[in-house]
Amino acid sequence: MQAFLELPEINHAVRHIIYQENKLKLYCYEPTHPKVNMPPLLIVYALVNRPYILDIQAECSFLRGLLAQGIPIYLIDWGYPTKEDKNLTLQDYILGLLDRCVMKVKEHSHASKINLMGVCQGGVFALCYSALRADYINKLITLVTPVDFHTPDNILSRIVRYVDVNMWVDTLGNIPGALLNQLLLMLKLNRWLNPTWLELLQNPYDSTRYQQYHLMEKWLYDTPDLAGETFRQFATALYQQNQLIKGELMIGQERVDLKQLSMPLLNIYAHYDYLVPPSSSQALEHHVGSKNYTAFSLPTGHIGLFTSKKARQLPFEIARWYSH
Repeated sequence: MQAFLELPEINHAVRHIIYQENKLKLYCYEPTHPKVNMPPLLIVYALVNRPYILDIQAECSFLRGLLAQGIPIYLIDWGYPTKEDKNLTLQDYILGLLDRCVMKVKEHSHASKINLMGVCQGGVFALCYSALRADYINKLITLVTPVDFHTPDNILSRIVRYVDVNMWVDTLGNIPGALLNQLLLMLKLNRWLNPTWLELLQNPYDSTRYQQYHLMEKWLYDTPDLAGETFRQFATALYQQNQLIKGELMIGQERVDLKQLSMPLLNIYAHYDYLVPPSSSQALEHHVGSKNYTAFSLPTGHIGLFTSKKARQLPFEIARWYSH
């Protein structure tokens, strides 16, 4: 019984580190069925929570699904910021760390351009980077990515607009991950009435169900702190002032113009997403310069896009678009 109750470990797909800087690690994954001339894909995850949600269970791994389609994958793990990182800005992340990762992927893969995929907040980073450094990006994919932060159904934005962001950052320095996690959980209070844990009590010896439940719980509460200045900029410029679609967002001395996104673009969102409502993601179509824009949704929630049975065809759909 004691062995049964041990918390499960994450069993990552085979990978190796090709670059490290401060807390960041850049991983390389080899495709299980390599294809000739398949461009590399760099995945940019959010700063909040951890990217292993993309590969949390081997049998329904989003990442392994892409590898099975022959796509060589690189993944940024931002790590866990500490108090020495409190002054990191959006410029440091997007035109600093992300830019150096792009250069490393280009060098490692011998590609003149790469494909970029951004997830949630990482999708915003990918949009900004691709607009500012379009010459390096061949194709762009965004998943559950907020673009219009002021759609009427964006509950998180409505909350953040009333937060005294400066007071939080000036008082706390880095924003604690536990605080951010509680804020996100508030958006879906009925999660606490989720029948999953009741099912576990009714059938406590279902080891498969137990493992799945605790893997998700482990990920859910594995929330890194957020660099204070980055939080200040992101919350103020995007959630409060909606600068991205207004064309007013500045990364350092450079203005982000989404019309500069002329590369093929695939925008994927979740129909039942309470964190990034579909309307927030759908707005992207009306602000980019690309004439090759594709969008589709899946009947899942924000995290279900990577973990649910309904989303198991997603890697195939991405690979099909990717190859054309």
